[in-house]
Amino acid sequence: MATTLIKGGTVVSATGRGDADVLIDGEKIIAVLQPGSALLGTDISAVVDTVVDATGKYVIPGGIDAHTHMQLPFGGTEASDTFESGTRAAAWGGTTSIIDFAVQTYGQKIQDGLAAWHDKAAGNCAIDYGFHQIVGDVNDESLLAMRSLVDEGISSFKLFMAYPGVFYSDDAQILKAMQLSRDTGMMTMMHAENGPAIDVLAAQLIEQGKSDPFYHGVARAWEMEEEATHRAIMLAKLTGAPLYIVHVSAKQAVGQVAWARDAGQNVFAETCPQYLYMSLEDQLGATSDKYGHFEGAKFVCSTPLRSHEEGHQDAMWQALRTNDLQMVSTDHCPFCMKDQKELGLGDFRKIPNGIGSVEHRMDLMYQGVVTGKITLERWVELTSTTPARMFGLYGKKGVIAPGADGDVVVYDPNGHTSIGYGKTHHMNMDHSAWEGYEVDGHVDTVISRGKVVVNDGQYLGQKGDGQFLKRGLSQYLT
Repeated sequence: MATTLIKGGTVVSATGRGDADVLIDGEKIIAVLQPGSALLGTDISAVVDTVVDATGKYVIPGGIDAHTHMQLPFGGTEASDTFESGTRAAAWGGTTSIIDFAVQTYGQKIQDGLAAWHDKAAGNCAIDYGFHQIVGDVNDESLLAMRSLVDEGISSFKLFMAYPGVFYSDDAQILKAMQLSRDTGMMTMMHAENGPAIDVLAAQLIEQGKSDPFYHGVARAWEMEEEATHRAIMLAKLTGAPLYIVHVSAKQAVGQVAWARDAGQNVFAETCPQYLYMSLEDQLGATSDKYGHFEGAKFVCSTPLRSHEEGHQDAMWQALRTNDLQMVSTDHCPFCMKDQKELGLGDFRKIPNGIGSVEHRMDLMYQGVVTGKITLERWVELTSTTPARMFGLYGKKGVIAPGADGDVVVYDPNGHTSIGYGKTHHMNMDHSAWEGYEVDGHVDTVISRGKVVVNDGQYLGQKGDGQFLKRGLSQYLT
């Protein structure tokens, strides 16, 4: 088996940092050593196959993006990143594991939906991957099938309080699914927006001639997110189920999560880079010669961007510091403008919802370190260690320690990254919502299970490098 020594760097964990060398043998980390350590009196760098010089750089566990949607059918089209292109882009950005969502649509068996996602991903991924299970049809047959998911390494499922007629679950269905969550230990993940009310508001806006992308965010008002978040929390309290709220964007929803956590409830939540950096005002101001105000479609996602004037972005950063939000994922669900976002010309309801960010999460969160919004250790915790703990991967992933997978990123704090379409963009999209963003840092080397897949601006991986991750139950519950 090949051996790799990462020498001269500062190893950063969720709890501290220190100068150390990291030795990888095959796919596993076998030692974290004092700098310059010898092996049986021999300089280790002289006997390993590969030496990575990390002098002046940070050595961190590979990023884990616990919320992606590769090849997701949505709104009459399909997310533009395949498992091959999306995981390759993730690797470029320092992410070495993703957890995507297998989908059960209405009327479909859970086993068939899961099998379809295994077929899409197997042999195509550049990095390791796991699945959550979307349950789009909660019924007796589905509930029975869900009990077998843990044995297959899928220990979390997602429900939607939005999208009536597509994925929507009513309160009775949510209650039954959460009872199963309590009994099995599976994590209930929730898209918390009041879908039926949003649909009414959206229809009224269209009737008033307000069809531009900006009104997507107007229809999905923060009250709809706060209300649904509170309702999900109360159902989880009633059943005793652990609850994870996805893509939180409204400060009022964060308040509900904080309230539940202060009461000792197993309630957790994530936010996404777009809710830290972008705003509804950005969407309103987006115009181009080709699209006019429809240029704002590149910012359409759900939950939507929120007003900067109302302070939502600052509230998200604060919640990350106080651990009222535990993680940052991307909700990576990319669509091209041409032939995809364009489906919503004249009606914002028909714009496929999603922003492509899987390549940029680690950089964007490091910029939060540069600006003093989070610490270096918190950066690692939010992007790697907590995702591993939250979703049953810790020890194997999320840490640089003997026995862990050789997933390591060498990050240069003195480097620079210009992100956006045509720059460092490797996602399968014809635009970027992140066009023009600048980051004071750079991903230099990415190692996935002991294999160098990105180094010095070159991609050295290939499809099929990634393996399916069988996950255990959450290691974050109190």
